[in-house]
Amino acid sequence: MRINMPVTQQENDSLREDELVCSKTNPKGIITYANAALCRISGFAEKELLGTPHNIMRHPDMPRMAYAWMWDTLNRGLLWQAMVKNRCKNGNHYWVDANVSRQYSRDGCIIGYLSTRRKPTHAQIAEAERLYASLRQAEGELEARGKMSAEVVMGLYQNSPLYQAR
Repeated sequence: MRINMPVTQQENDSLREDELVCSKTNPKGIITYANAALCRISGFAEKELLGTPHNIMRHPDMPRMAYAWMWDTLNRGLLWQAMVKNRCKNGNHYWVDANVSRQYSRDGCIIGYLSTRRKPTHAQIAEAERLYASLRQAEGELEARGKMSAEVVMGLYQNSPLYQAR
């Protein structure tokens, strides 16, 4: 898993309630589109994001199980919705209520993914922080997070509240 640094633990709460953060990736997760709101909130210029893996914004506080849940959901052809803590270029972070879906070509082939995100409520953030702290603890009780196999992550996910909520 990519560990992005620096991390300041300072929240960037500048996302407006009327803003929609949007990005698109190819099937391999490489950013092909980033709207102005994403560039503003993340601190990355569009040219820094385009052609880069979407996990450039992954905050190390996000549990690996959350992404296992995301890929499991997307691989079943479903829309994934969850709270996500992203890292800004300067190390600050911002929370979003994210929706991710597949994009298809006219002939039905997956051509990428679309992610739209909105500003969450403080209650949503507090709930996500509690859940993600417990998931990180479960991950940490095994091996170092960076050494966990995909099979172990999926096993943890399938025994987590995320899987039960499907």
